[in-house]
Amino acid sequence: MKTRRQTKILELIAKNDIETQEELSEYLQAEGYAVTQATVSRDIREMKLTKVSMSNGKQKYAALVDSKEDMSEKYVRVLRDGFVSMDMAQNILVIKTVSGMASAVCAAIDDMQFSEIVGTLAGDDTIMCAVRTVEDTANIMKRIAKIVEQ
Repeated sequence: MKTRRQTKILELIAKNDIETQEELSEYLQAEGYAVTQATVSRDIREMKLTKVSMSNGKQKYAALVDSKEDMSEKYVRVLRDGFVSMDMAQNILVIKTVSGMASAVCAAIDDMQFSEIVGTLAGDDTIMCAVRTVEDTANIMKRIAKIVEQ
């Protein structure tokens, strides 16, 4: 219920210039959600909604989104911090990480959107990447090495 409600909130603030929690509550109630002001307030805080200025001088709620560049830098840091080693077996790239860091490093690799990587799978300290070709695997290894060494 909470996820559906918060998805609806994002939809509502995208379509409407909602200025107050009370106004957001009214929109939600019109959509069939029985909410209190406290629930709406908690959702706003959890979703990190913020108010932005409109051209008419009033303010409305908007979703605060991390910029892609900020996230990319975070993922590069995670890759560097968690990376231990890598090796290849034909078109499979195997990356070893610090214990417990494979999921985070795997998410970082996924975010980097290497077109050569078909899919990734993470364990506790090992990531397996299915790569399109043996040549692509070697190229990915060079690119990751360059990132880690910076």
